[in-house]
Amino acid sequence: MDLLLRGATIVDGTGEPARRGDVAVHEGRIAAITESGTGTAARVLDAGDLVLAPGFIDMHAHSDLQILANPDHLAKVSQGVTSEVLGQDGLSYAPVDDEVLAALRTQLAGWNDDPAGFDWDWRSVGEYLDRLDRGIAVNAAYLVPQGTVRMLAVGWDDRPATESELDRMKELVATGLREGAAGMSSGLTYTPGMYASTEELVALCEVVGALGGFYSPHHRSYGAGALEAFAEMVDVSRRSGCPLHLAHATMNFSVNKGKAPDLLRLLDDAAEDGCDITLDTYPYLPGATYLSALLPSWSAEGGLDATLARLSDVDDRERIRVAIEETGSDGAHGVPIDWDSIEINGVRGAEREHLVGHSVAESARRQGVPAADLFFDTLIAERLGTSCLMHVGHEENVRAIMRHPAHTGGSDGLLVGTRPHPRAWGTFPRYLGHYVRELGVLGLEDCVAHLTGRAARRLRLPDRGLVREGFAADLVLFDPDTVADTSTFEEPRQAATGIPYVFVNGVAAIDDGRPTGTLAGHSLRNPGRAR
Repeated sequence: MDLLLRGATIVDGTGEPARRGDVAVHEGRIAAITESGTGTAARVLDAGDLVLAPGFIDMHAHSDLQILANPDHLAKVSQGVTSEVLGQDGLSYAPVDDEVLAALRTQLAGWNDDPAGFDWDWRSVGEYLDRLDRGIAVNAAYLVPQGTVRMLAVGWDDRPATESELDRMKELVATGLREGAAGMSSGLTYTPGMYASTEELVALCEVVGALGGFYSPHHRSYGAGALEAFAEMVDVSRRSGCPLHLAHATMNFSVNKGKAPDLLRLLDDAAEDGCDITLDTYPYLPGATYLSALLPSWSAEGGLDATLARLSDVDDRERIRVAIEETGSDGAHGVPIDWDSIEINGVRGAEREHLVGHSVAESARRQGVPAADLFFDTLIAERLGTSCLMHVGHEENVRAIMRHPAHTGGSDGLLVGTRPHPRAWGTFPRYLGHYVRELGVLGLEDCVAHLTGRAARRLRLPDRGLVREGFAADLVLFDPDTVADTSTFEEPRQAATGIPYVFVNGVAAIDDGRPTGTLAGHSLRNPGRAR
């Protein structure tokens, strides 16, 4: 045996009660689970009072570039994440051609940066997965991004797809699934994915479901009309037969305070009708996105240059201001924006660092200008590359949704910017420390199941997500009495406490609290395909 984890309290990811035992690892897999003190190995690690659990699975990550550009991936391995799902919110970097890639590098700079000198040596989903397999710190699954697919087939126009364009989108999605993608994502408040009709989504999801994937939508509204937006996604799943995984399934903004039970009732009713539905959330109140996401969809039609031109036009600026401040734009979830709730947390230009950590309203007051003008001028100067926090969540909704049996954990974490959301570094220890130990919202065994076994089932991973003989040795050892997130909104890049050991495919990524820098992860491809 290569490794023996002796005397651990095993919380195996099923939700069953914890038990004491030894876990032996050989050649990257769990070789044996025995009573304490009965085994030996080349390395014996006394687990003491630590809990041994499956490595956590981040069901909603935005590490698409950073997992390659900064391969130690400390934000994730330090909190016990051993697998994550990329390609989220309908926008990512495969499949692409040169034109679409250039546009995405600009559009997604607020999410992923655009690293100087980075080698963009892929265009297809399969080539991207091959790039991951050249060395990453954690395992990674990928979702075909529906918005990117629409860019390739239709462009940036707000119109229905033609029959031939729809056929091309279906083929692009099918190819991505056949090359190893786990499913398809959408970002239905982001252009151009938001231009897709329900019928178009059903047609694409029929392809996804037939090839064994699932659909993970960021739906059309998390504010006004949120329940209707959730219901549309359930309808897409029901009509297409495609399993549904609702991305960051929150109920935000003042209009949705206390309405989590309405969402859960909708999902329970659909499940009783035979729909296969899961969801993920992060354990925080603010959301995060790029600042230009607040724009109404019509203002973003035609791509970056067309958008910037509208932001510089007096009449268009006023029309956009009315949509954002008075009527509620579709990009802002149909809710008139309170600029005090929108905090800039990442800029591309050093000359605008003074905006970071302050709301748009606060910075505008300091400069003596209308908040909308500061918003417009910042977007122009940054070529839409600014990121922001949206302080719009409700604690009672967060707690109610995380208790649901279909729930899994997802950080939705952005790793770039001056002050990224602390969820990128703190999501999983926050569940265990704050919501299990301190508040008792979830029991320990139940919470671990949310973060591991349930997620692995959604991903159709037959050998991950549980502490079970024969399974991949993606494992985390943590102290249930001290595990905690230390990342804050002021100092977000802080590693968790109480997680001294993390193993990815049997190799230590965190060893006695120290990162090892090993790259033992690989792509997790659609079941039935070899790595």
